[in-house]
Amino acid sequence: MPSVLVDSNVVLDLLVEKSDWFAWSYAALQNASNQSRLVINPVIYAEISAGYESIELVDGALPPFFERESIPYEAAFLAGKIYAKYRKLGGTKTSPLPDFFIGAHAAVAGYRLLTRDTKRYRTYFPKLVLIAPD
Repeated sequence: MPSVLVDSNVVLDLLVEKSDWFAWSYAALQNASNQSRLVINPVIYAEISAGYESIELVDGALPPFFERESIPYEAAFLAGKIYAKYRKLGGTKTSPLPDFFIGAHAAVAGYRLLTRDTKRYRTYFPKLVLIAPD
């Protein structure tokens, strides 16, 4: 079964009351789940957990249909290379951005990426298949 890595912004749309993007994210997740595994990784988990006081609250809030995977070392290597490109192009952050790890994980694993934040992914991972709003 193919897999879809789900970006934290889509997960948070489900968890945050009255999100403007709830309907889109819910429908996109439902559609993706009909034909794919839904996956999150530790970086996505970290971004989600920022708004919670304990790991138990995060785990209780996350729907059980998300499968958890580690980031492969090949993806970490690719994230480092993408970060070097980012810096060469004038980027000012002093360490690799979460999106680089997320995009690299999806790219290395051959997953599609479900996200609302497409600019960085399209810039640095142009071959990555995105599921995103039009």
